[in-house]
Amino acid sequence: MSGQGKQSENGRAADKRRFATKLIHFGSEVDEFTGASSTPIVQASTFHHHDIYNPPRHDYSRSGNPTRAAVEEAIALLEGGARGFAFASGMAAISTAFLLLSAGDHAIVTEDVYGGTYRFLTTVLSRMNIETTFVDMTDLGAVKAALKPNTRVVFMETPSNPTLKITDIAAVASWAKEHGLLTMVDNTFMSPYHQRPLELGVDIVLHSATKFLGGHSDVLAGLAVTSDEELGKRLYALQNGLGAVLAPQEAWLLMRGMKTLQARMDQSENSARRLADWLSRHPGVGRVYYPGLPDHPGRQVHERQSLGYGAVVSFDTGSAARAKEVLSKVRLPIVAVSLGGVESILSYPAMMSHAAMPPEVRAQRGIGDGLLRYSVGLEHIDDLIEDLEEALREA
Repeated sequence: MSGQGKQSENGRAADKRRFATKLIHFGSEVDEFTGASSTPIVQASTFHHHDIYNPPRHDYSRSGNPTRAAVEEAIALLEGGARGFAFASGMAAISTAFLLLSAGDHAIVTEDVYGGTYRFLTTVLSRMNIETTFVDMTDLGAVKAALKPNTRVVFMETPSNPTLKITDIAAVASWAKEHGLLTMVDNTFMSPYHQRPLELGVDIVLHSATKFLGGHSDVLAGLAVTSDEELGKRLYALQNGLGAVLAPQEAWLLMRGMKTLQARMDQSENSARRLADWLSRHPGVGRVYYPGLPDHPGRQVHERQSLGYGAVVSFDTGSAARAKEVLSKVRLPIVAVSLGGVESILSYPAMMSHAAMPPEVRAQRGIGDGLLRYSVGLEHIDDLIEDLEEALREA
């Protein structure tokens, strides 16, 4: 059997394996040359051409590196896509995907999108004559009403950050296809363990792999996966041309983190469900945002398209002053930007993830000054609740 035939057969076998197995056995888990049980870090910028008429697969690390290729193949397998791409950050992945657009094009985007995406769209793409309309993606009618003759892409973030609104991915993707529109989903909060947008008709799925995929708050990385090879070729041309690629050391760290994704997500989600339930009954807390709560308006849609509720809980403390008091009182979660680490992370969106949004825009999107976002880590949930209870009592 030819090498290509063996590779195809191995690929088909891998696709049938369960998710936890794919995380460990993704195709490059054992080094072909040495038998090493860890993908080697190929710390090289360039590669020797043994035969000038038959160039090697990798010739320059901006264009391709064996360690980066391993993580790119892994995320493509996990998302069920044709091509995977690893970038220097989540925003590098998102901004590169948006550069599939041209001057004069229009994008429809989730209104409470991550602050960094909002900043890129409103301060960078706007200078290139690329227009954006932000809509409430929970309302399919609002999405349809935003269509213009020059619309080219629909960008979804579900659950959204930080209010965890739910978009019906399949419904939006189906409508977009009727109009020849490209669809993208930021899948950072759910990861491919809980949600696989490509299976619902989406064209490109994106991740800040810094978060749950890396899982240890020690690597900055972004990932993208395309639904087909042709779109993959277009995205690769941008990745290679722009050069915001993931370095070998970071690619290795990301692969190491991805191997424990399911175990970490299971533990963190179980704790997040308990935290959300406890917060929803706390007299000193206003609205609680979590897709797993019975009264979450998007719960039914979320359960149709996702296998879990995730590990992020947002809640309203009532005011900026009280939110800041809580942040100063907690002892267990670190107070920081980011989420998805083994340690719990408590964030203040108004001054952190969504600081780029003007206050009036944040208010319109439900991101109040008293809102806190809790990314639940691997600590014992009873300790986390006791810690937060004390902070809320003293705030």
